[in-house]
Amino acid sequence: MSAPTEVELFFMRGKIERWIRFGTPIGERTLDRRRRIASFAPDSVFAFIRWASNGHGTLASRIDILRACHPGETCSTVPAVRPGAEILLRAVGWEKVNRVLHAIDAVEALGLPPDDICPDHWRHVHNRLAAGLAPRPYSRERHRAWLLRARVEIQ
Repeated sequence: MSAPTEVELFFMRGKIERWIRFGTPIGERTLDRRRRIASFAPDSVFAFIRWASNGHGTLASRIDILRACHPGETCSTVPAVRPGAEILLRAVGWEKVNRVLHAIDAVEALGLPPDDICPDHWRHVHNRLAAGLAPRPYSRERHRAWLLRARVEIQ
């Protein structure tokens, strides 16, 4: 098996939180009561949320939808992700993060796991949010087309 992508998760209630919104780790290990490491196989897609606050409110809200890379493959650096990953979507600021969470909820409402849909959809959501536009919703028809495309690419 290829080397996994590792994501350091952290939880300090009301101060700093880093967690996985969706995606299926192939393993997880606990470092201490606040920190864990989730490992993802190459080509796995997952959403990583980072949030920080102080006594006056939220300091930072971020979400990244990432694809775990194969060893030797070009990847981008992302804090707490080793060695890095391909960034499909990046949103900073509560308003944009909230819109991404709604896009994830919409995919789940179709009965589809967000980590199994076409990665191009997450790129589309990123680009539309960056342009200040509403992303088009994912559909069962688009998912069917993605599955057919994936089958053709494998052959």
